[in-house]
Amino acid sequence: MRSILLAFAASVAFILPASAENVTVAVTAIVEHPALDAARDGVKEALEAAGYKEGENLTFVYQSAQGNPATAAQIARQFVGDAPSVIVPISTPSAQAVVSATRDIPVVFTAVSDPLGAQLVKDMDKPGGNVTGLSDMSPVAEHVALIKEILPNVKTIGYLYNSGEANSVSLLAVLKAEAEKAGLTVVESAATKSAEVQGAARALVGRADAIYIPTDNTIISALEGAVAVAEEAKLPLFTADTDSVSRGSIAALGFNYHDVGKQTGEVVVRILKGENPGDIAVKVAAGSDLVINKTAASKMGVTLPESVVKRATRTIE
Repeated sequence: MRSILLAFAASVAFILPASAENVTVAVTAIVEHPALDAARDGVKEALEAAGYKEGENLTFVYQSAQGNPATAAQIARQFVGDAPSVIVPISTPSAQAVVSATRDIPVVFTAVSDPLGAQLVKDMDKPGGNVTGLSDMSPVAEHVALIKEILPNVKTIGYLYNSGEANSVSLLAVLKAEAEKAGLTVVESAATKSAEVQGAARALVGRADAIYIPTDNTIISALEGAVAVAEEAKLPLFTADTDSVSRGSIAALGFNYHDVGKQTGEVVVRILKGENPGDIAVKVAAGSDLVINKTAASKMGVTLPESVVKRATRTIE
């Protein structure tokens, strides 16, 4: 009789869907700002769509490093000690911290522009080991073209970034190459922490015809300081992050980070259901939105061309 019951229990366990298991997904980001928050929420939505519901069969843990790489490393070590089912680091610094902390727990990074340059994986198609994820490599060539379309007389682009963020250093190299093709030059101004952002933006006044901010978490977390400088100096400011347009940039062509999070969550689900992360190719997130802010353009002395207004997927008046 006992053997029959054991056999029955084993058969029930086998036919239960993977979503019936209790799993823990631990998520961390280098800092809190709208794009990264949207990615986190998208991950959770994808998990729920696959049947993993918080309070039922899912424990969803989230911690922000508040912009501090040392804190990111502490969070990574804590998560590894807690041994969750999957760790999801959002942003390059958080991903580097987590990947350095574990070779065993599955890791699915997201919002990382250059996974190879950040040394998270050695091969995008066959990452191997315990790591995979999504890249949000910006369409920099399209950004340069958009800036030229809005500002036909632009000659110099000011690049405002954190020189300590691998993602932003990689994007700087791409921007320089694309700017050269377009006959433009790039002027750099760096801020290594949020308190330095406004000063770094001010350093571009008189040296650049426009400011371009990449998907840099340090700069975006203190975007309002840069916007204030741009408005005062009538220096057009553009971002790679579409969520930043509502906060005062003129325009951005990029990803909807909630959708990026959902795509990331779908990869997490595959791992929860038994796939090996090292066998899942690292992909560049899909989707591209053009968001414009007419009020911001006016404050910075810019009239948006009708061609741009018509193409916009979202307009902020």
